[in-house]
Amino acid sequence: MCYRPEHPNPQFQRDSWKNLNGSWEFEIDAARNGKERGLWKADAFAGEIQVPFCPESKLSGVGQTDFLPCVWYRRTVTLSDAECAGRVLLHFGACDYRATVWVNGALVGRHVGGMSSFCLDITEQAHPGENTVAVCAEDDTRDPLQPSGKQSMALRSHGCFYTRTTGIWQTVWLEFVPEAHVVGFRLEPNAAEGVLYASVDLAGRAEFSVDVTFAGAPMGSFHADSAAGHLAFHIPLAARHLWEPGAGRLYDLTFRFGEDRVQSYFGLRDVALENGAFLLNGKPVFQRLVLDQGFYPDGIYTAPSDEALARDIELSLAAGFNGARLHEKVFEPRFLYHCDRLGYLVWGEYPNWGLKQHDGGEAIYAVLPEWSEVVERDRNHPSIIGWCPLNETTDFGPRRTGTGMIELVYRLTKQLDPTRPCIDVSGHFHVRTDIYDLHDYEQDPAVFRRRYDRLVTEQVLEEELGDRQHYGGEPVFMSEYGGVRYDPSAAVSGYDRSDPAATAWGYGTATNEDAFLARYAGLTEALLDNEKMLGFCYTQLYDVEQEVNGLYTYDRAPKVDISRIRAVNTKPAAIEQKGAR
Repeated sequence: MCYRPEHPNPQFQRDSWKNLNGSWEFEIDAARNGKERGLWKADAFAGEIQVPFCPESKLSGVGQTDFLPCVWYRRTVTLSDAECAGRVLLHFGACDYRATVWVNGALVGRHVGGMSSFCLDITEQAHPGENTVAVCAEDDTRDPLQPSGKQSMALRSHGCFYTRTTGIWQTVWLEFVPEAHVVGFRLEPNAAEGVLYASVDLAGRAEFSVDVTFAGAPMGSFHADSAAGHLAFHIPLAARHLWEPGAGRLYDLTFRFGEDRVQSYFGLRDVALENGAFLLNGKPVFQRLVLDQGFYPDGIYTAPSDEALARDIELSLAAGFNGARLHEKVFEPRFLYHCDRLGYLVWGEYPNWGLKQHDGGEAIYAVLPEWSEVVERDRNHPSIIGWCPLNETTDFGPRRTGTGMIELVYRLTKQLDPTRPCIDVSGHFHVRTDIYDLHDYEQDPAVFRRRYDRLVTEQVLEEELGDRQHYGGEPVFMSEYGGVRYDPSAAVSGYDRSDPAATAWGYGTATNEDAFLARYAGLTEALLDNEKMLGFCYTQLYDVEQEVNGLYTYDRAPKVDISRIRAVNTKPAAIEQKGAR
């Protein structure tokens, strides 16, 4: 059986590919001595695993939730003469955290980073017939120089820290490409002009062309008789079909370079900040967002199916949200594809928790290379309307988190992608940011409203960590609030609470559905009514293990009347009405 058989990246898709998900040989290397023992060339491994699910998950068939410092994978794949005629590329969607890869006994590459994708050219090692791929994944969640996001550093889950993910957790696949082929491209649609600006990186030299269509109708094209290296071009579009919230109108792209053919798509939309508002295609759009952690009861980091990815977006839309903060995790391209096609606004984030982030520390060497890979991979998605590389940077022991690292990550992000706003640190504390966002888990709606009404009446923003950050008039975004613990069942489905350590957790408590809904309405309407707020992000969409402040349970059953949540979320926002006047 092959889990997750769909193509992992619809925005860069060739027909000539082979999915390597399914059963792999597997072995836990608790002593981390497998490299010394030459485990990649052993006769057999001790067990097996279902890729792309991590060994901690039920769907992997392993279900080992203890610390796994090192794990090994191996499988054989049969290649034809035609598949080996050009270049053979081996792709990993993600492997947490340090990956070493061998093909037919030869070392072919290494990668550091548990969230970003990587590709290895294995042409020299691959051959027609049976080929063996072996992978060693080393993972130390407790290492203060390894970002771990919401993965628990304790033996068990607790509070807002959950079951760990080790090793391969996204699709592994092969691509077969000619010597002259497309390496990558950057898309920058301009909605106001109705033009696609683009650049492409090419291996080799050949004839090059791009065709744009919308719903099958030709929209424009570009052609070069001979192209190589880096090529920039633009295509005026025959008609403008704008990408908007709830309407992911996508143009289709076909790249041809010699014998190579790549399918892609883009959305025609512009984002901007103006007079404190977030503008999409020149119009103020209030961001009605929800926090999405990207966890699944049976797959942990990995959705059990493509339908499950889309289902989370549909549940959010049903509740009246128009997007999400993708929190402390880099979501897979397939999820972003569904966001793109459904017109769903999202913020791209990095799992910086677990790092000691003081100035002069080595944490910057963990963040910058991988974050660069993430932005490079995901910047063509229209659904991503902003970047947030860091979340709630905290002090590490007696050493304070440094401003130098925060500013450097912000500046790098803006260099890689100047087309979107960047929040340097979500919550606290800001050094250089395009948006001044806040986290506030106040549970009394009256207190909450008074606190932020002062921003309108007195131009005063009550600040946490006021000794380390200062509001300078930037657009304001309540990027975390709520977090109301509501546990209507003693044993919420989707997670076993028989373990005493798995106590239900949240920021506040509601004892019944009416109390929950009243608090939700009071807190949310305080933000909708505030003409200085560009958006909100409620914590959170669904429960995750012991954290029960979701609107849905961990297995995605509604905990409250979702129609009443929708009625609140879809009320007019003051900043939208102000912009429309």
